[in-house]
Amino acid sequence: MQTILRLILLTAMLLTYTGIAICGEVTYLFIGTYTNGKPGKGIYIFRFDVQTGNLKFVSSGSDITNPSFITLNHTGNYLYACTESLTQNAGGISSFAFDSLKGSISFINKQSSDGENPVYVTVDKNDTWLINGNYTQPTISARRINADGSIDITSEVINFIDKSIGKRQKTAHIHATVFSPEGSRLFAPDLGADKIRIFTFEKDNIVPLRIPSKSFVRTTAGGGPRHFTFHPNGRFGYCIEELSGTLSAYNYLQDSLILIQNISSYSKPHKVYSSADIHISPDGLFLYASNRLSENTISIFSIDTITGKLTLKGHQPTNGEHPRNFTIDPTGNFILVANQLSSSIVVFKRDKQTGLLSDIDVQIKVPSPSCLLMRTYNIQD
Repeated sequence: MQTILRLILLTAMLLTYTGIAICGEVTYLFIGTYTNGKPGKGIYIFRFDVQTGNLKFVSSGSDITNPSFITLNHTGNYLYACTESLTQNAGGISSFAFDSLKGSISFINKQSSDGENPVYVTVDKNDTWLINGNYTQPTISARRINADGSIDITSEVINFIDKSIGKRQKTAHIHATVFSPEGSRLFAPDLGADKIRIFTFEKDNIVPLRIPSKSFVRTTAGGGPRHFTFHPNGRFGYCIEELSGTLSAYNYLQDSLILIQNISSYSKPHKVYSSADIHISPDGLFLYASNRLSENTISIFSIDTITGKLTLKGHQPTNGEHPRNFTIDPTGNFILVANQLSSSIVVFKRDKQTGLLSDIDVQIKVPSPSCLLMRTYNIQD
Protein backbone atom coordinates (compact mmCIF):
# COMPACT_ATOMS: atom_id res chain seq x y z
CA MET A 1 0.00 0.00 0.00
CA GLN A 2 2.81 2.41 0.90
CA THR A 3 4.45 1.73 -2.46
CA ILE A 4 1.23 2.62 -4.28
CA LEU A 5 0.85 5.82 -2.28
CA ARG A 6 4.43 6.79 -3.09
CA LEU A 7 3.76 6.19 -6.79
CA ILE A 8 0.65 8.38 -6.66
CA LEU A 9 2.55 11.18 -4.96
CA LEU A 10 5.43 10.87 -7.40
CA THR A 11 3.04 11.04 -10.35
CA ALA A 12 1.41 14.17 -8.94
CA MET A 13 4.82 15.78 -8.45
CA LEU A 14 5.84 14.95 -12.01
CA LEU A 15 2.60 16.37 -13.41
CA THR A 16 3.18 19.62 -11.53
CA TYR A 17 6.83 19.78 -12.55
CA THR A 18 6.12 19.24 -16.23
CA GLY A 19 3.39 21.86 -16.21
CA ILE A 20 0.43 19.51 -16.66
CA ALA A 21 -2.23 21.03 -14.43
CA ILE A 22 -4.40 18.61 -12.44
CA CYS A 23 -7.49 20.58 -13.47
CA GLY A 24 -6.55 20.02 -17.11
CA GLU A 25 -6.16 23.68 -18.05
CA VAL A 26 -2.84 25.09 -19.26
CA THR A 27 -2.32 28.61 -20.58
CA TYR A 28 0.50 29.09 -23.07
CA LEU A 29 2.30 32.22 -24.21
CA PHE A 30 3.55 32.07 -27.80
CA ILE A 31 6.27 34.56 -28.77
CA GLY A 32 7.29 35.52 -32.31
CA THR A 33 10.67 37.22 -32.69
CA TYR A 34 13.21 38.70 -35.06
CA THR A 35 16.26 36.47 -35.60
CA ASN A 36 18.54 39.04 -37.28
CA GLY A 37 17.61 37.65 -40.68
CA LYS A 38 19.16 34.24 -39.97
CA PRO A 39 17.50 30.90 -39.14
CA GLY A 40 17.08 30.55 -35.38
CA LYS A 41 14.72 29.38 -32.65
CA GLY A 42 12.33 32.12 -33.71
CA ILE A 43 9.20 31.05 -31.82
CA TYR A 44 9.24 30.53 -28.05
CA ILE A 45 6.56 28.90 -25.91
CA PHE A 46 6.09 29.51 -22.19
CA ARG A 47 3.56 28.23 -19.70
CA PHE A 48 1.69 31.04 -17.93
CA ASP A 49 0.43 30.85 -14.35
CA VAL A 50 -2.94 32.64 -14.38
CA GLN A 51 -2.81 33.03 -10.58
CA THR A 52 0.63 34.61 -10.16
CA GLY A 53 1.57 35.86 -13.63
CA ASN A 54 4.76 33.80 -13.63
CA LEU A 55 6.16 32.30 -16.82
CA LYS A 56 8.06 29.05 -17.34
CA PHE A 57 9.89 28.12 -20.53
CA VAL A 58 8.52 25.04 -22.31
CA SER A 59 9.98 24.87 -25.83
CA SER A 60 11.09 26.75 -28.92
CA GLY A 61 11.18 26.32 -32.67
CA SER A 62 14.24 25.82 -34.84
CA ASP A 63 15.52 27.08 -38.21
CA ILE A 64 12.90 29.84 -38.39
CA THR A 65 13.82 33.22 -39.83
CA ASN A 66 12.19 36.40 -38.48
CA PRO A 67 8.75 35.04 -37.47
CA SER A 68 7.63 38.61 -36.72
CA PHE A 69 3.89 37.96 -36.42
CA ILE A 70 2.05 34.80 -35.37
CA THR A 71 -1.54 33.61 -35.05
CA LEU A 72 -3.42 30.43 -34.12
CA ASN A 73 -6.37 28.88 -35.86
CA HIS A 74 -9.62 28.85 -33.90
CA THR A 75 -9.16 25.32 -32.54
CA GLY A 76 -5.64 26.20 -31.41
CA ASN A 77 -3.92 23.19 -32.96
CA TYR A 78 -2.17 25.03 -35.79
CA LEU A 79 0.06 28.10 -35.63
CA TYR A 80 0.82 30.35 -38.60
CA ALA A 81 3.70 32.82 -38.83
CA CYS A 82 4.95 35.58 -41.08
CA THR A 83 8.52 34.47 -41.80
CA GLU A 84 11.44 36.12 -43.57
CA SER A 85 10.03 39.49 -42.45
CA LEU A 86 12.47 42.38 -43.04
CA THR A 87 14.39 40.10 -45.41
CA GLN A 88 15.21 41.64 -48.76
CA ASN A 89 13.57 39.96 -51.76
CA ALA A 90 11.92 37.39 -49.50
CA GLY A 91 8.86 36.72 -47.42
CA GLY A 92 6.97 33.61 -46.37
CA ILE A 93 3.98 32.30 -44.46
CA SER A 94 4.77 29.17 -42.44
CA SER A 95 2.49 26.64 -40.75
CA PHE A 96 3.18 24.58 -37.62
CA ALA A 97 1.27 21.94 -35.72
CA PHE A 98 0.95 22.64 -32.00
CA ASP A 99 0.94 19.82 -29.46
CA SER A 100 -0.80 21.25 -26.38
CA LEU A 101 0.24 18.28 -24.22
CA LYS A 102 3.94 18.75 -24.90
CA GLY A 103 3.75 22.49 -25.52
CA SER A 104 5.74 22.19 -28.73
CA ILE A 105 5.43 23.09 -32.40
CA SER A 106 6.44 21.09 -35.46
CA PHE A 107 6.91 22.54 -38.93
CA ILE A 108 4.35 21.61 -41.60
CA ASN A 109 5.06 23.74 -44.68
CA LYS A 110 5.75 27.20 -46.03
CA GLN A 111 4.46 29.26 -48.94
CA SER A 112 5.54 32.58 -50.38
CA SER A 113 3.89 35.61 -48.80
CA ASP A 114 3.48 37.10 -52.30
CA GLY A 115 5.11 40.31 -51.20
CA GLU A 116 8.19 41.51 -49.36
CA ASN A 117 8.11 41.92 -45.56
CA PRO A 118 4.94 40.14 -44.39
CA VAL A 119 3.72 41.74 -41.16
CA TYR A 120 0.29 40.29 -40.38
CA VAL A 121 -1.56 37.00 -40.87
CA THR A 122 -5.07 35.99 -39.88
CA VAL A 123 -7.43 33.03 -40.27
CA ASP A 124 -11.17 33.20 -41.04
CA LYS A 125 -13.62 31.91 -38.43
CA ASN A 126 -14.09 28.60 -40.27
CA ASP A 127 -10.33 27.90 -40.36
CA THR A 128 -10.47 27.51 -44.14
CA TRP A 129 -8.67 30.64 -45.38
CA LEU A 130 -5.45 32.35 -44.40
CA ILE A 131 -5.04 36.05 -45.28
CA ASN A 132 -1.78 37.95 -44.94
CA GLY A 133 -0.64 41.52 -45.46
CA ASN A 134 2.77 42.62 -46.75
CA TYR A 135 4.30 45.95 -45.82
CA THR A 136 7.31 46.71 -48.04
CA GLN A 137 5.86 45.26 -51.22
CA PRO A 138 2.23 46.21 -50.52
CA THR A 139 -0.02 43.25 -51.22
CA ILE A 140 -2.71 41.17 -49.56
CA SER A 141 -2.80 37.47 -50.38
CA ALA A 142 -5.31 34.71 -49.69
CA ARG A 143 -4.75 30.96 -49.68
CA ARG A 144 -6.71 27.96 -48.48
CA ILE A 145 -5.84 25.99 -45.36
CA ASN A 146 -5.78 22.24 -45.94
CA ALA A 147 -7.28 19.67 -43.56
CA ASP A 148 -3.82 18.83 -42.15
CA GLY A 149 -3.13 22.51 -41.33
CA SER A 150 -0.80 23.03 -44.27
CA ILE A 151 -1.03 26.17 -46.39
CA ASP A 152 -2.14 25.74 -49.98
CA ILE A 153 -0.80 27.70 -52.94
CA THR A 154 -2.01 31.25 -53.40
CA SER A 155 -5.57 31.77 -54.64
CA GLU A 156 -5.53 35.56 -54.78
CA VAL A 157 -3.06 38.47 -54.61
CA ILE A 158 -4.19 42.09 -54.49
CA ASN A 159 -1.58 44.78 -55.20
CA PHE A 160 -1.75 48.41 -54.10
CA ILE A 161 -0.26 51.58 -55.58
CA ASP A 162 -0.93 54.55 -53.33
CA LYS A 163 0.73 57.14 -51.10
CA SER A 164 0.16 59.98 -48.64
CA ILE A 165 1.96 63.03 -47.26
CA GLY A 166 4.57 61.61 -44.85
CA LYS A 167 8.20 60.61 -45.43
CA ARG A 168 7.31 56.95 -44.85
CA GLN A 169 4.26 57.21 -47.09
CA LYS A 170 5.75 57.22 -50.59
CA THR A 171 3.91 53.98 -51.31
CA ALA A 172 1.20 51.82 -49.79
CA HIS A 173 2.12 49.78 -46.67
CA ILE A 174 -0.43 47.17 -45.56
CA HIS A 175 0.00 46.66 -41.81
CA ALA A 176 -2.89 44.41 -40.74
CA THR A 177 -5.68 42.18 -42.08
CA VAL A 178 -8.58 41.95 -39.62
CA PHE A 179 -11.89 40.14 -40.08
CA SER A 180 -15.10 41.84 -38.99
CA PRO A 181 -16.96 40.27 -36.03
CA GLU A 182 -19.42 38.39 -38.27
CA GLY A 183 -16.64 37.43 -40.69
CA SER A 184 -18.12 38.89 -43.86
CA ARG A 185 -15.63 41.76 -44.21
CA LEU A 186 -11.87 42.19 -44.03
CA PHE A 187 -10.35 45.49 -42.88
CA ALA A 188 -6.75 46.34 -43.78
CA PRO A 189 -5.03 49.45 -42.34
CA ASP A 190 -2.69 50.90 -44.98
CA LEU A 191 0.00 52.93 -43.20
CA GLY A 192 1.37 54.35 -46.45
CA ALA A 193 -1.92 55.55 -47.91
CA ASP A 194 -3.76 56.70 -44.76
CA LYS A 195 -6.65 54.38 -45.51
CA ILE A 196 -8.40 51.46 -43.89
CA ARG A 197 -9.16 49.26 -46.88
CA ILE A 198 -12.36 47.23 -46.91
CA PHE A 199 -13.06 43.92 -48.66
CA THR A 200 -16.00 41.56 -48.73
CA PHE A 201 -15.10 37.98 -47.85
CA GLU A 202 -16.80 35.05 -49.58
CA LYS A 203 -15.37 31.81 -48.23
CA ASP A 204 -16.92 29.58 -50.90
CA ASN A 205 -15.33 31.41 -53.83
CA ILE A 206 -12.03 30.46 -55.42
CA VAL A 207 -11.11 34.13 -55.07
CA PRO A 208 -12.51 35.03 -51.62
CA LEU A 209 -11.79 38.77 -51.39
CA ARG A 210 -13.88 41.26 -53.35
CA ILE A 211 -13.56 45.04 -53.49
CA PRO A 212 -16.94 46.65 -52.67
CA SER A 213 -18.18 50.01 -53.96
CA LYS A 214 -17.03 51.65 -50.71
CA SER A 215 -13.53 50.21 -50.71
CA PHE A 216 -11.83 52.25 -47.98
CA VAL A 217 -12.18 54.72 -45.14
CA ARG A 218 -9.79 57.65 -45.25
CA THR A 219 -7.89 58.26 -42.00
CA THR A 220 -5.94 61.25 -40.65
CA ALA A 221 -3.52 62.64 -43.25
CA GLY A 222 -0.02 61.60 -42.20
CA GLY A 223 -1.39 59.45 -39.36
CA GLY A 224 -0.28 56.05 -40.66
CA PRO A 225 -2.97 53.53 -39.56
CA ARG A 226 -1.27 50.40 -38.23
CA HIS A 227 -3.30 47.93 -36.13
CA PHE A 228 -7.06 47.61 -35.82
CA THR A 229 -9.46 45.84 -33.47
CA PHE A 230 -13.20 45.44 -32.97
CA HIS A 231 -15.04 45.82 -29.69
CA PRO A 232 -16.48 42.55 -28.29
CA ASN A 233 -20.00 43.92 -28.84
CA GLY A 234 -19.30 44.16 -32.59
CA ARG A 235 -20.50 47.77 -32.82
CA PHE A 236 -17.22 49.69 -32.62
CA GLY A 237 -13.80 49.54 -34.28
CA TYR A 238 -10.55 51.12 -33.12
CA CYS A 239 -7.37 51.91 -35.06
CA ILE A 240 -3.95 52.91 -33.72
CA GLU A 241 -2.17 55.38 -36.02
CA GLU A 242 1.58 54.90 -35.81
CA LEU A 243 2.89 58.17 -37.24
CA SER A 244 0.55 60.55 -35.40
CA GLY A 245 0.36 58.60 -32.13
CA THR A 246 -3.42 58.78 -32.11
CA LEU A 247 -6.35 56.42 -31.70
CA SER A 248 -9.38 56.59 -33.97
CA ALA A 249 -12.74 55.25 -32.79
CA TYR A 250 -15.41 54.20 -35.30
CA ASN A 251 -18.98 53.03 -35.38
CA TYR A 252 -19.14 49.81 -37.37
CA LEU A 253 -22.36 50.32 -39.32
CA GLN A 254 -23.68 48.81 -42.54
CA ASP A 255 -20.33 47.17 -43.31
CA SER A 256 -18.44 50.46 -43.06
CA LEU A 257 -16.71 52.62 -40.45
CA ILE A 258 -17.98 56.01 -39.29
CA LEU A 259 -15.47 58.11 -37.35
CA ILE A 260 -16.63 59.18 -33.89
CA GLN A 261 -13.37 60.24 -32.17
CA ASN A 262 -9.63 60.93 -32.50
CA ILE A 263 -7.60 60.94 -29.28
CA SER A 264 -3.87 60.97 -28.54
CA SER A 265 -2.30 57.77 -27.27
CA TYR A 266 0.72 59.63 -25.83
CA SER A 267 0.85 61.52 -22.55
CA LYS A 268 2.20 64.70 -24.17
CA PRO A 269 3.17 66.07 -27.61
CA HIS A 270 6.38 64.82 -29.26
CA LYS A 271 8.21 65.54 -32.51
CA VAL A 272 8.11 61.88 -33.54
CA TYR A 273 5.54 59.23 -32.69
CA SER A 274 5.59 55.46 -33.08
CA SER A 275 2.44 53.85 -31.72
CA ALA A 276 2.21 50.13 -32.39
CA ASP A 277 -0.37 47.74 -30.96
CA ILE A 278 -3.95 47.89 -29.67
CA HIS A 279 -6.17 45.52 -27.64
CA ILE A 280 -9.46 45.60 -25.72
CA SER A 281 -10.03 43.85 -22.39
CA PRO A 282 -12.27 40.74 -22.53
CA ASP A 283 -15.04 42.58 -20.66
CA GLY A 284 -15.03 45.36 -23.29
CA LEU A 285 -14.55 48.12 -20.70
CA PHE A 286 -10.96 49.19 -21.42
CA LEU A 287 -8.71 49.74 -24.40
CA TYR A 288 -4.90 49.59 -24.31
CA ALA A 289 -2.32 50.81 -26.84
CA SER A 290 1.49 50.70 -26.97
CA ASN A 291 3.66 53.76 -27.58
CA ARG A 292 7.32 53.45 -28.61
CA LEU A 293 10.32 55.79 -28.98
CA SER A 294 9.60 58.90 -26.90
CA GLU A 295 7.65 57.23 -24.08
CA ASN A 296 7.71 53.40 -24.06
CA THR A 297 4.31 53.17 -22.40
CA ILE A 298 0.97 51.42 -22.51
CA SER A 299 -1.86 53.95 -22.66
CA ILE A 300 -5.07 53.04 -20.83
CA PHE A 301 -8.55 54.17 -21.88
CA SER A 302 -12.02 53.41 -20.58
CA ILE A 303 -14.65 52.68 -23.22
CA ASP A 304 -18.16 54.08 -23.15
CA THR A 305 -20.03 50.97 -24.29
CA ILE A 306 -23.00 53.09 -25.40
CA THR A 307 -21.16 55.62 -27.60
CA GLY A 308 -17.86 53.83 -28.20
CA LYS A 309 -15.85 56.89 -27.14
CA LEU A 310 -12.60 56.66 -25.17
CA THR A 311 -11.50 58.43 -21.98
CA LEU A 312 -7.83 58.46 -21.00
CA LYS A 313 -7.15 56.84 -17.62
CA GLY A 314 -3.36 56.77 -17.54
CA HIS A 315 -0.05 55.51 -18.89
CA GLN A 316 2.04 52.58 -17.69
CA PRO A 317 5.81 52.54 -18.44
CA THR A 318 6.73 49.19 -20.00
CA ASN A 319 10.07 48.81 -18.17
CA GLY A 320 11.82 48.30 -21.49
CA GLU A 321 12.43 49.73 -24.93
CA HIS A 322 10.17 49.65 -27.97
CA PRO A 323 6.92 47.92 -26.88
CA ARG A 324 6.07 46.60 -30.34
CA ASN A 325 3.35 44.21 -29.24
CA PHE A 326 1.42 43.14 -26.15
CA THR A 327 -1.39 40.82 -25.17
CA ILE A 328 -4.04 40.40 -22.48
CA ASP A 329 -4.16 36.97 -20.86
CA PRO A 330 -7.41 34.97 -21.25
CA THR A 331 -8.54 35.72 -17.67
CA GLY A 332 -8.17 39.47 -18.22
CA ASN A 333 -6.05 39.75 -15.07
CA PHE A 334 -2.68 40.41 -16.70
CA ILE A 335 -1.09 42.27 -19.60
CA LEU A 336 2.18 41.02 -21.09
CA VAL A 337 4.34 43.45 -23.08
CA ALA A 338 7.01 42.62 -25.67
CA ASN A 339 9.83 45.18 -25.48
CA GLN A 340 11.62 44.47 -28.75
CA LEU A 341 14.82 46.47 -28.34
CA SER A 342 15.46 45.45 -24.72
CA SER A 343 14.58 41.79 -25.48
CA SER A 344 12.17 41.47 -22.58
CA ILE A 345 8.63 40.33 -21.84
CA VAL A 346 7.21 42.20 -18.84
CA VAL A 347 4.06 41.11 -16.98
CA PHE A 348 1.67 43.64 -15.42
CA LYS A 349 -1.32 43.01 -13.17
CA ARG A 350 -4.56 44.56 -14.46
CA ASP A 351 -7.16 46.09 -12.17
CA LYS A 352 -10.47 45.08 -13.72
CA GLN A 353 -12.31 47.93 -12.00
CA THR A 354 -10.04 50.84 -12.96
CA GLY A 355 -8.21 49.34 -15.94
CA LEU A 356 -4.90 50.50 -14.47
CA LEU A 357 -1.78 48.35 -14.52
CA SER A 358 0.75 47.56 -11.79
CA ASP A 359 4.25 46.11 -12.01
CA ILE A 360 4.49 42.69 -10.31
CA ASP A 361 8.23 42.28 -10.92
CA VAL A 362 7.85 39.42 -13.40
CA GLN A 363 10.07 39.63 -16.47
CA ILE A 364 11.69 37.17 -18.86
CA LYS A 365 14.36 37.61 -21.49
CA VAL A 366 13.63 36.62 -25.10
CA PRO A 367 15.65 37.95 -28.07
CA SER A 368 13.86 40.71 -30.05
CA PRO A 369 10.24 39.77 -29.26
CA SER A 370 7.79 41.16 -31.81
CA CYS A 371 4.49 39.35 -31.27
CA LEU A 372 2.69 37.79 -28.28
CA LEU A 373 -0.22 35.35 -28.35
CA MET A 374 -1.97 33.48 -25.53
CA ARG A 375 -4.42 30.60 -25.32
CA THR A 376 -5.75 28.26 -22.64
CA TYR A 377 -6.01 24.52 -23.41
CA ASN A 378 -7.75 21.69 -21.63
CA ILE A 379 -5.17 18.97 -22.01
CA GLN A 380 -7.54 16.25 -20.81
CA ASP A 381 -9.89 16.71 -23.80
